[in-house]
Amino acid sequence: MINNLLKNFCLITFALIAPISLPAGGIQKSINQNKFPDSGNEITLSSNTSLYSCPQIHAKELLVLDVGKTLSVLRSWKVSESETWVRVELASNKILDDPNKILKGWIKM
Repeated sequence: MINNLLKNFCLITFALIAPISLPAGGIQKSINQNKFPDSGNEITLSSNTSLYSCPQIHAKELLVLDVGKTLSVLRSWKVSESETWVRVELASNKILDDPNKILKGWIKM
């Protein structure tokens, strides 16, 4: 009985005092640790291009992008020496646009 009382007292004391040393939200990262995407990784299309769901030519075509559309590059995928795919994100106004609008996909370079 005393053993359980002592365990509970220690547990409650730790639960009440330990969070004081933590910042609000638990873990605080410095701004230098955050990984922000480079704004320099943008491409502008010179011809109509299909946006695919995955990096395969037989994948589902999501939509056709018009000439002059600016895209942010998220990553690239090299399938073979002659075939490279790029994961891109379309520029949009996330507050005003339809939430179901397709914003990301793959294009073949």
